[in-house]
Amino acid sequence: MTANGAIDRLILNVADGDMSALAELYGYISAPVFSYALSVLKNRADAEDVLHDVLVGIIRHAKSYESRGKPIAWVITMARNLCMSRLRERSRFSDAPAEEVYLPDNVSPEDRATLRACMEKLKDDERSIVVMHAAAGLKHREIAQILGLPLSTVLSKYNRSIKKLRETLNDKEYGD
Repeated sequence: MTANGAIDRLILNVADGDMSALAELYGYISAPVFSYALSVLKNRADAEDVLHDVLVGIIRHAKSYESRGKPIAWVITMARNLCMSRLRERSRFSDAPAEEVYLPDNVSPEDRATLRACMEKLKDDERSIVVMHAAAGLKHREIAQILGLPLSTVLSKYNRSIKKLRETLNDKEYGD
């Protein structure tokens, strides 16, 4: 069974009241949701809260979920909406600076520094598109739908972002 098929099945199991399916579902969605939320919010605690709220949202809305073969898009859309809500809330109540950019936890300190430098070169929307494609495994068409952008815009931003990342890596590698 594909990952999408497994996620689909697990959401439907949660809808039927099987809370043990939620633990298995967490294994599939935690990394992409957390990565996406962290790339948008740039705050680890807020990203963890969004992941928690997504799980609560799945429990609440699983009965209305319609299987269309793209459950991760449904989950990431939920995460996106929660992130946007947090950003609106943050702008109303705080001028706190962003704490961090998305970085996987399982990298060496040297690679971490390189990844941080690369990701900081990207604009927020570019970073979100790269993370949704690379970490969440979403297709560009799905990203365009989630962000409400034309597919051509998502593709051009993604390609421009990859070019920036390559240039940054080349500059670091050759000391330019």
